[in-house]
Amino acid sequence: MAEIIQRDGTWTFDGDTVRIVPGGKAHPVRQELGEIAVPLEAVAGVSFEPDRKGGRLRLRLRGGACPVLRAADGRLKDGADPYVLTVEKDRTGVAEYFVDEVRNALLIEQVPDTPVDRFLLPGPTLPVSGGGGDGTASFDGESVRLTWNWKAEESKTAGGASTFPLSRIAAVRWLPAIGLENGFLRFEPVEGPVSAPPKYDPYALDLWGMSKKEHTAVLVAAAVLMRLPGARAALDAPQASPALTKAAEPAAAPAGDHDALLRRLRELGELHKAGVLTDEEFSTAKQAVLRSM
Repeated sequence: MAEIIQRDGTWTFDGDTVRIVPGGKAHPVRQELGEIAVPLEAVAGVSFEPDRKGGRLRLRLRGGACPVLRAADGRLKDGADPYVLTVEKDRTGVAEYFVDEVRNALLIEQVPDTPVDRFLLPGPTLPVSGGGGDGTASFDGESVRLTWNWKAEESKTAGGASTFPLSRIAAVRWLPAIGLENGFLRFEPVEGPVSAPPKYDPYALDLWGMSKKEHTAVLVAAAVLMRLPGARAALDAPQASPALTKAAEPAAAPAGDHDALLRRLRELGELHKAGVLTDEEFSTAKQAVLRSM
């Protein structure tokens, strides 16, 4: 098992799952999201990015696998990204070992790096809440509730808190405040988008970027996104158990007939010769195939 413990959090890998536990002083988004178990099938790649202070360990997920990343649409800063770990200078060797272990597993299991058609991670735990600026959003799996504070416009506060069921939501979008531009958490009703700016839209929170806590609105967006009709259908589709999935895979070559494994060895040799695999990666993968034989 590979493990790296840092102030930013702890990452472990047992060959099947990358388990991510946020540190005590991690960004609020990571704190609220809590522990994440990332199955190997959801991983597209992993890398260590060194710098003068140590570096960053970065887990790259397959497109569409994580509802939080889908809701963020590439707008999460590294500090808020649950799949980035700040590594101290004296732990860079451990980080590089972690990368090797995950890469070898991806190679041996031949996990593709292509996008997926369903979420492979469960997303935020319900109920979930977040936001800032002129109010707070909460979602219990069935309804969204927007509670306004004293800074909200009268067009929002006049009717009190807004509550609407998931069935009335056609889409959700999160945009963080950037520079002097406000952000928003906006729910588009099924009858059509509201033309008013987020500041006056009763279906939106206006985000001002005054604190890191505002970024937790992305967790509400993720929880709603994965339960919208299109995503819900994919999530509700029956999934085979690990045992059935394994049984459906091509059977291992029987004794005396190792053609499939020999082909795999030739493929590994070609990848090594082409420079795609390092000597160590090639050796590890080759040993795994030989053990199967």
